[in-house]
Amino acid sequence: MIKKIKVGIVGLGRLGRVHAYNIAFNIPNAELIAVCSVIPEEVESVSKEWGIPYVYADFGEMIKNKELDAVAILSPSPFHTEHIEMALNAGLHVFVDKPLGINVEECKLSESAVARHPNQVFMIGFMRRYDSSYKYAKQLIDQGKIGKPFLIKLTSCDPEHTIEGAIRFGANSGGLFIDMTVHDIDLARWFLQDEVEEVYAIGGSFVHKEFDDYKDADNTLALMRFKNGGMAMFHSGRNAAHGYQVETEIIGPLGSLRIAAEPRKNLCTIFDQNGIVNECSQSFQERFNEAYLEEMKEFVRCIVTGEKPGITVHDGTMNTQVAFAATQAFHERRIVKL
Repeated sequence: MIKKIKVGIVGLGRLGRVHAYNIAFNIPNAELIAVCSVIPEEVESVSKEWGIPYVYADFGEMIKNKELDAVAILSPSPFHTEHIEMALNAGLHVFVDKPLGINVEECKLSESAVARHPNQVFMIGFMRRYDSSYKYAKQLIDQGKIGKPFLIKLTSCDPEHTIEGAIRFGANSGGLFIDMTVHDIDLARWFLQDEVEEVYAIGGSFVHKEFDDYKDADNTLALMRFKNGGMAMFHSGRNAAHGYQVETEIIGPLGSLRIAAEPRKNLCTIFDQNGIVNECSQSFQERFNEAYLEEMKEFVRCIVTGEKPGITVHDGTMNTQVAFAATQAFHERRIVKL
């Protein structure tokens, strides 16, 4: 009988609750035994509804729990680097959602902390790699189906109905490139198997001028050249009228692959007084629900087997570095070389 991995989680916001639920109910060889949040209502409701034995308001206190094997860090981004090092020093395996740090220097500190603890599993959450469609596309690329890719076009747009939350979060988001485009940067690096050499970016607050106060934008475009000549084009937005949209096209000399060319909720088509209607996904939780589960399964599996995840702490650093370069290019209106 395989020992259950006992996990604690810090952060019970929109994504934290998704991961907490998966650990508690959807991963047979994992057990959620501790939850931590500075918001009392969050820990109280989860503890009562799910029967979680340990609740904390302080991360440092939670990681003193000797029953824990691992932690999932879903705390606000400015705490990630500190929480990573604290958990590793406590002898725990660590899963952390992006970003690795709020600047490149913090990412390097996290890399050093991970390097000092080679026997512990560390995994960063770039869930799109665990989505079934993206995994299939990667398999096709590795098989040479479209030849060696040379161009990737990526779109990520949040729905308009979530804009109030985005505006409230604006001061702490790090900007659109850090908050959203970083997932597409990870995909581009993964599919091209290469690193970014130079970045140019433009954008503006075309619909919601509030983002100007944060030197940010509601829609941006970035163009990137990779070291081996590959190209990537990124559109990120915050006000899609139709819903949540993540679309990717990968182009090679023998053909192209398109993932989610239409942001469909499912394969059901509605025929009614509005005509022929395909409903759209309305949130990242809905679109990548299975991917979030699969990435946490991979984290637990690696702890059980002693293997290392395919996505590394260095990926977290490189994705963040490119996102910051795009932010710099946007602010300074010039090409930034890495």
